[in-house]
Amino acid sequence: MSTAISVEHLAYSYPGIDNAPGVTVFEDLNLTVEEGSFVAVLGSNGCGKSTLAKHFNSILLPAGGKVYVCGMDTSDSEKLMQIRRNVGMVFQNPDNQIVANVVEEDVAFGPENLGVAGPMIRSRVDSALNQVGMYEYREHSPNLLSGGQKQRITIAGIIAMEPKCIVLDEPTAMLDPKGRKEVMETVLKLNREKGITVVLITHHMDEAAMAQRVIVMSKGQIAADGTPRAVFSRVELLHSIRLASPDTVELCHALNQEGFTLPLDRLSVEECAQALYDSVKA
Repeated sequence: MSTAISVEHLAYSYPGIDNAPGVTVFEDLNLTVEEGSFVAVLGSNGCGKSTLAKHFNSILLPAGGKVYVCGMDTSDSEKLMQIRRNVGMVFQNPDNQIVANVVEEDVAFGPENLGVAGPMIRSRVDSALNQVGMYEYREHSPNLLSGGQKQRITIAGIIAMEPKCIVLDEPTAMLDPKGRKEVMETVLKLNREKGITVVLITHHMDEAAMAQRVIVMSKGQIAADGTPRAVFSRVELLHSIRLASPDTVELCHALNQEGFTLPLDRLSVEECAQALYDSVKA
């Protein structure tokens, strides 16, 4: 499997204001994201999650080290447009990314800016809206849609640019449970059926549990990296950096403190219930 994103010895600091010292986020960060994978990035506020995401399509540039996207150096200004064609960004608030008064026009905005021919744009827009389940709303105003629907339109706009990777920076933070479910189903479908590399920045453990790989960040460093089962079973580590495992794991951990010997890698309700049944039955 080839590498989609490579971070090598990344250093970055935000400049200070009015002669105040700057804030160092990264000093020597290293990681890779494999092509076609689904990676979730977790961490408490200020750990560097969003700063890292913005390095993936040259919104921010390294102060030291390198970030490569599909083999391209993000610091190379001549590759900027090509990098952003390959890595699409979806942010928290869809209203900040919606630019048109009609859904299909909004989805067409990105391809138009890339210079895609008219007939090809029509095809891309229709395909993207179908992929996120929003084709029937193509002539609607985005302002009349729910938060989850708006975020799916935003994702469609990224898909229409045909990126190899989509980076989502807390895309469900402003959504209700229904909207969160709609967005996560869309993200999973794009990864599993279309092979698009997904990097999901999230605070929701249940969303991270859907990924193939979970990276936990703390103070600009990687505190844990592995499968969801492996990472979330490290309950004490997560607690030490002000994070929690999914509710099912937290329940098993709490019961273990009372004398049970339950496994800590049961992520679904069904798995947790079975583990409890087996423990009581024994």
